[in-house]
Amino acid sequence: MYRKEEQPLPPPEKFELPFEGKLSPNNRWVIMAELTPWDDFEEEYAKLFSAEKGAPAKLFRMALGTLIIKEKSGTSDRETIEQIRENPYLQYFIGLICYQQEPPLESSMLVHFRKRIDGKLINKINKKIVKREIDKSDKEVKKKDCLQEKGEKIKNKGKLILDATCAPADIKYPTDLGILNQARIETERIIDNLYKPLRVKLRKKPRTSRKIARKEYLKVAKKRKVSYQERRKAIGKQLKYLKKNLGNIEDLIQAGASLKNLSKRQKNCLETIKKVYEQQQSMWENKTQSVPQRIVSLTQPHIRPIVRGKAGKPIEFGAKLSVSCVDNYVFLYKISWENFNESCHLKEQVEKYKETFGYYPESVHVDKIYRTRENRNWCKERGIRISGPKLGRPPKNVSEEEKKQALSDECFRNAIEGKFGQAKRRFSLNLVMTKLPETSITSIAITFLVVNLSKLLRQFLSLFLSLFTNNRTGELIKPPFINFDYTLNNFYVLKFIDLSENSWSKVAQILEKLFPQTLIRVSLSG
Repeated sequence: MYRKEEQPLPPPEKFELPFEGKLSPNNRWVIMAELTPWDDFEEEYAKLFSAEKGAPAKLFRMALGTLIIKEKSGTSDRETIEQIRENPYLQYFIGLICYQQEPPLESSMLVHFRKRIDGKLINKINKKIVKREIDKSDKEVKKKDCLQEKGEKIKNKGKLILDATCAPADIKYPTDLGILNQARIETERIIDNLYKPLRVKLRKKPRTSRKIARKEYLKVAKKRKVSYQERRKAIGKQLKYLKKNLGNIEDLIQAGASLKNLSKRQKNCLETIKKVYEQQQSMWENKTQSVPQRIVSLTQPHIRPIVRGKAGKPIEFGAKLSVSCVDNYVFLYKISWENFNESCHLKEQVEKYKETFGYYPESVHVDKIYRTRENRNWCKERGIRISGPKLGRPPKNVSEEEKKQALSDECFRNAIEGKFGQAKRRFSLNLVMTKLPETSITSIAITFLVVNLSKLLRQFLSLFLSLFTNNRTGELIKPPFINFDYTLNNFYVLKFIDLSENSWSKVAQILEKLFPQTLIRVSLSG
């Protein structure tokens, strides 16, 4: 059951605190709370719950706000709840009206929040926030309705950047021998659980040879360098042990054992192990290193190897993302656990741009994989310039304007690489800790939402500082330029300082007395 908050939340000045004082309206969490459209998507979130049955669910602002705090702070679920309990600004951000010492929710609720708020809903919120801010700054966009009524054709405006990246998952680096060893250990545990209710009926437990199998695995795993023949022989042995364990599991089920004795995790793991055995046996027999839909993790069987061809990381294990960038705002277009060719989605992403802003972009900045003949012809028909050289043999003579344009396009395209770096270094895109596919998609989408919120927050703070600076004197706005060596020599000639001593602090004190209302910039010549 979901109950919408009828009364509007009080402003930060009226947030009740147990001690004297009030919340500052210039705090970053207060500003981000105003930037986020909570009420616009609350009805869509309420549709997930029954109108009358069940306990009252947490409000949409608390659910989404907690996920944003976790991503912004870079903490775990438990640490996020502890920070919310200690910080009144965070409590105001998630929609509380007064400070409370008890935690407003359990850390396990974050898993349910990630399941309920899917990636599509977060992308809608992200698009809503960015479009609202772009419409405020772009006055021409507000006139598009008038132009459409007059029948005039809207010109292409703006620049669109497209690129793809990978969000690595939190798994151990997979090897064929390691996956088979882990699968063998899991089947041994399953055999132990299935045998317990059959102790009276079956006096002798099925033989698994687990000690011998482990010795065979460690004999190769502990070696620093392993030859191809040694690795292949070890994989063959592990395949035999795994086949034997799977046969014992089938015998126990025929003898009367029930899969109800296994946990949900063990049931899913057993199905995954059967697929792993089929794939590894096929690769071992055919002497190949690839197979369709290859499983690289027993706990996260949806993860696939993504071949990127990057230096240092030719293969990454996680979700592949197709992302667009407009005015340094990033939009998540597609998430797939299977590898795909990102050039096939250029047309759809450009159409999404038109659907959002009402016009096609003036230019599309992409790398080489997007510059196919089909995409170039499609963009040319719509008056869109695509970056990069023309297809075919490069011309012998290239004009200076074309060189300058190519360099400008390549430099402009670096903006999306910077956004990827920010999402991976500052936030959690470099290592997705969630385990389920749906929760991982939500976590990735939250990352790009927080990236855009951080940019809006910086813009607001820079605007605030610019207003504060404009109220100062002209000397503060345009400070004079003082050469440090020239000033130091003059003070030495006048015998104000002694160059044999460290007199930089004395120079600063003298300059402050001479120029009390002036901001001084210092340069080191030479």
